[in-house]
Amino acid sequence: MVKRSYTIVLLTFLVVLTTSAQKREKYEFMRNLPVYADSLIADLKFPLAWGNSDVSDFTEWKRIARQKVFDCMLMPPPPPADGYEAKVLFEEQREGYKARKIEIRLSRYYTVPAYVLIPDGKGPFPAVNLLHDHGGHLFIGKEKMIRPLACEDSTVVKDAEEWAAGYESQFFGDYLARHGYVVFSADAPMWGERGQKEGALRDKYDMIAGNMMMYGIDLSAWMTYDDIAATEYLAQMTEVDPQRIGCTGWSMGAYRAWMLSALSDRIKAGAAVCWMVTADEQMSFKYKRTENGGFANCFPGLRRWLDYPHIASIACPKPMLFINGSQDKLFPVAGVEKAFRIMHDTWESQGAADRIDTQLWDMPHSCGKKSQRYVLDFLDKQLKEIKN
Repeated sequence: MVKRSYTIVLLTFLVVLTTSAQKREKYEFMRNLPVYADSLIADLKFPLAWGNSDVSDFTEWKRIARQKVFDCMLMPPPPPADGYEAKVLFEEQREGYKARKIEIRLSRYYTVPAYVLIPDGKGPFPAVNLLHDHGGHLFIGKEKMIRPLACEDSTVVKDAEEWAAGYESQFFGDYLARHGYVVFSADAPMWGERGQKEGALRDKYDMIAGNMMMYGIDLSAWMTYDDIAATEYLAQMTEVDPQRIGCTGWSMGAYRAWMLSALSDRIKAGAAVCWMVTADEQMSFKYKRTENGGFANCFPGLRRWLDYPHIASIACPKPMLFINGSQDKLFPVAGVEKAFRIMHDTWESQGAADRIDTQLWDMPHSCGKKSQRYVLDFLDKQLKEIKN
């Protein structure tokens, strides 16, 4: 009887534990932030930012700032011994371009599934590294950007078609390929075919990222390292003009786009849709929603040196496009406008004011046909008008 009563009590305790959090009267964290968040923000001085740093030569500043970013990215994936070998897994002809599913060895540790679209006709063509979003949806990655090939499971196809609603049912990659671009899109770590055996569980992402740190690895950084390596692979493709490579993406893909533009000299122009802000606005209690991307855009210690727009400014004087929405609940308008001013000041300081385009549209967190068209026009201007 005692044993049975103990079991009932234990089960009741477990039910309570899993259905509602136990609370203490005294606490130190709320809404995913420490209660002293405002003090932390006040102490962020960004001493390595252009204009704050005592380095006055812009080229030297870029070198130092970029190295600081890499330092905070911790250990990079070891490169493959024999270069970026790729294997074609499937190919199909689409209207005006070929679609391939490939697998590339980007590291000694792993291979990466990717889609590549190649326009019909004689190359080499301009190319775009198209970087997929987060969305708290990890079941698909590359398939968010490029319509799945016929080799894919019907569940993947259906999921991708439903996800495309956020792009007004237009696959961004296919849209770019129809306009003459080689388009590359790969799964980021934890997405698509680089996910978990147990299934695409968003709540496990941060736990896995924490475990990776136990190996001295930052999971978000490896996403960026892979984006850099994939761009190197893209530059080696015979169908690609290596002097005309750009990148773009929406949401986390936008974050990846300006990070890649800042850290890779292969990228000649970058476009980011709905991911730019300053840390003081993003990480404060001023708004109903605080940052919940977790480890998806976190490099250890980097915010003590550089804010988001300072990092994006390492791309200067490359042509860069930033589009944000005034109705986007993820990025407070005050932070977006502040970030835009910082970047404009940087480009203007280098006599390149005409190479940065920042747009704040009356739209939510989305990447519809208007945004895609604007990105296409921007890339056409920057990559198709380049004379070799």
